[in-house]
Amino acid sequence: MNLQKKNCSAVILAAGNSGRMGEPKSLLKWDDNKTFIQKIIAEYKEFGCDNIIVVINQEVLDRYNKNLYCFFSDITLVVNHHIEWERFYSVKLALGELINSKFCFIQNVDNPFVNEHLLGLLYNEKDDASFSVPFYKGKGGHPILINTKIINSIVNTKENDLNLKNVLSPFNKKKITVNDETILYNINNKKEYKRLFNI
Repeated sequence: MNLQKKNCSAVILAAGNSGRMGEPKSLLKWDDNKTFIQKIIAEYKEFGCDNIIVVINQEVLDRYNKNLYCFFSDITLVVNHHIEWERFYSVKLALGELINSKFCFIQNVDNPFVNEHLLGLLYNEKDDASFSVPFYKGKGGHPILINTKIINSIVNTKENDLNLKNVLSPFNKKKITVNDETILYNINNKKEYKRLFNI
């Protein structure tokens, strides 16, 4: 476990409507003790991120009800009331909560396989480009790490309904080759969930 704090934040995107899954992906079981969102938060805490922001929707807010702020007591919680827009809006909402953070991971809740080693690989290359992306066999995956130039650009963008990939395209990208196929995974339905978790 790496308890050293870094000038680095993490945004966890969990505001999608999870229509194909039939229930919020953030609340899916990772194991007997943790849900997806709990597991992901734990990884970023162990890595040393000094600020973790979770973007959720109204459904998840209602599910947690009174226990919500107890569960998320040491992170920042943001509710996206416009889930019909693309994930750029969730990213923009979250980045608007950052204070003096030079770097920030962008993490999808439907890829709970993130680990401290992977985060370290991305973080170690943070000064070489505006953002870093893990690649496995020529394919880009998750999470990505963005720097303050991109953070400021997104926060100051007037539009809300944009495509994040298009927003990032003008910036210099660093491809980090990893031997980890899980960076490509997106758990979108119950069939995929059952296959990956042997349920």
